Amino acid sequence: MPPAPGKALLFDIDGTLADTDALHLEAFNQVLGSRGHVFDHARYTKELQGFSNVSIGERFLPDEPPLRQLAIMGEKEAAFRTLVAGKIQPMPGLMPLLAHADRAGIPMVAVTNAPRLNAEMLLSGLGIRGRFKAVVIGDELAHGKPHPMPYLEGLRAVSGVAARSVAFEDSRSGIQSASAAGIPTIGIRTSLAHADLLAAGAVTTAANFDDPELLRMVGAAMKG
Repeated sequence: MPPAPGKALLFDIDGTLADTDALHLEAFNQVLGSRGHVFDHARYTKELQGFSNVSIGERFLPDEPPLRQLAIMGEKEAAFRTLVAGKIQPMPGLMPLLAHADRAGIPMVAVTNAPRLNAEMLLSGLGIRGRFKAVVIGDELAHGKPHPMPYLEGLRAVSGVAARSVAFEDSRSGIQSASAAGIPTIGIRTSLAHADLLAAGAVTTAANFDDPELLRMVGAAMKG
């Protein structure tokens, strides 16, 4: 079946396709803790979750030259990949939803601020890399999330129309990015509460991908 004109489903990866936030927090503390920055869950969700490594390096490593900032953030990502290896599990309900979208001919795009190596590792670990028509990496663009550019690029990759598409995000910066691109966005409650996700711009929230309200909204978007 050919893709439905203008429709698309766009997914963040970390904390959305798989609940990896606790491992990211651990990796950040491994690498930045010795440099005077220790994060609990609340601070992680406000200051780290969903932001690009470039912006994190600029904020928390201001005394380091840019190349050294990138190298240190690379250490964090290597630590995360070590932690997550063999532990990648899909969010509940994800696989049936992706299969349904495939049958309906709805193209899917992954949109993330994670490095490409991480993104490809997680998608491959979930066994779903081939389902996505494009993988958009924020750090490979002029602007990452919370700027709308990553989601606008995701729409462009599949000729998607924002109002006819749906995005799925778990972070404030991600929801801001997708919403600013004009895409109705469902907040996934892996780390943030319902009220926090709505405040960031989500139209509704869900605990996982078999949530009845999520399925109703996605079903309406696929048919509409």
